[in-house]
Amino acid sequence: MSRMTPGQYEAIIHRGVPLAGEWGIRVLSAEAGIARLELPHDPRLLRPGDTVSGPAIMGFADVAMWAALLSVSEGRDESLTATMNIAFLRPCGPGPLQAEARLIKGSGRSLFGEVVITRVDDPRPCVHVTTGWVKPSAR
Repeated sequence: MSRMTPGQYEAIIHRGVPLAGEWGIRVLSAEAGIARLELPHDPRLLRPGDTVSGPAIMGFADVAMWAALLSVSEGRDESLTATMNIAFLRPCGPGPLQAEARLIKGSGRSLFGEVVITRVDDPRPCVHVTTGWVKPSAR
């Protein structure tokens, strides 16, 4: 299996989800079903209260899980998000944020994972996500 760099995963993600590129999402690492990503501070992503908005956090979590899936498929994954359950544990603040996505079940048609989001300067979880993905049927 070829080993891809974080920059290669990041390029795939930015092509596949252009909004991730606009937000400046960076892939810090991705290997063996575990990916770490960073969402930089961006005033456009804030809600009243000077904290990253829920929609931005959900998008960040979704991209993080896709990075984990890409890490076990040599960068070729066309899975689709089927479910996302999210618990907002405390305000994330204005960013930057870090996500660690971990693939729990990465084989078969149904895939499952979890994402923990923290502030870059504080390891305590702000958000916990469980997510299910499905591989599209062969046509």
